[in-house]
Parts: sequence; C-alpha cells; structure tokens
Amino acid sequence: METKQRCAWCEKDDLYRNYHDNEWGKPVYDDETIFEFLILETFQAGLSWYTVLAKRENFRKAFDNFDLIKIANYSEDKMAELAEDAGIIRNKLKIKATVTNAQAFIKVQEEFGSFSKYIWGFVDGKPIDNQPKTLGEVKATTPISDALSKDLKKRGFKFVGSTVMYAHMQATGMVNDHVVDCHTRK
Repeated sequence: METKQRCAWCEKDDLYRNYHDNEWGKPVYDDETIFEFLILETFQAGLSWYTVLAKRENFRKAFDNFDLIKIANYSEDKMAELAEDAGIIRNKLKIKATVTNAQAFIKVQEEFGSFSKYIWGFVDGKPIDNQPKTLGEVKATTPISDALSKDLKKRGFKFVGSTVMYAHMQATGMVNDHVVDCHTRK
C-alpha cells in the first residue's frame, strides 16, 4: 500500500486526512461554500479546527445547511435553541455573530456582486502559493489577513480576527500552505 506524503498537521485520523486531501487549500469561489467556511472558522476561534471539523455535519443541520438568508433572519428563539444544541459549539456570542455575519455577508454581496469577488480581491483573484518546506514556515497571520480582518470588522463582521481570517484563506485556497513535499501539490 502506497503511503501518501502529507502535511504533518493532518495525520491525526481519517477525518483530518480526508479534509486535507479533498478540501484544504483548494480554491473556492462560490459564495455558499465560502460562507460555510467563514461560519465554521468563526466558531473555531479559540478552539482547535479538529473540534469544529468533527461537528461539521451537526453544524450543517443546526444552521439550515448554512442557508445565508435563513440565518440572516434567525430570531432570538432560534438562537436560544441553537445555544442548547449539544451537537455544535454552544457559544452564545458566536451564535449571535453567525446571524450578524450572515447579514453583513449579504451586504457585501449587494455591494460587490458576490462575496467571492470581494474576498478574492485581497489576493488579486488568484491563490498565493507560499511553498513552505516545513510547518514551522507556515504563518498564523499575514499583512493580507490583517487587512481582510480589519475591513470585515469595519463592515460589521464578528470573530474575524487576523488568525481566523488567515485560516479561512488557507481553507478556501486563497493561500496554498501545503508543504512542498505534500502529495496534494502533484
């Protein structure tokens, strides 16, 4: 059996390996997927990505399959219900932020035609390929994630610090931080 060379962070189990091999670092241009990752990344703030990834299907069910319009219109009762859902991360501030972020996401779509057009504008529409040799060379933030975070906050988004936004950029392929010997580069 052939062993694939991967980025070391994903070798915990098959959930992580599958995410790494099939999603992480692959460019995403559709607003629906970008929104899903944005919400998942905001819930990850202060926690491990693995914690969120393990609950991803529960998040999809709880948040109406990340339906932007439905989430933007969630009531206080719906948010209280979500805060009782043991299948997700029950942080009331992050749940409220999800509704706020959905509303702000819609405003960005209205202004730019799509959220994708807006966010990809920070990297001139094409992925940045850092080609790190080791995980130690992968940064947690960059001047671009700093600028993106600052602009999103100005637009009313919550839980979008520079570290969260850099993780989002990695997840959606705006940045390719797969180490140079990772099989996904071939």
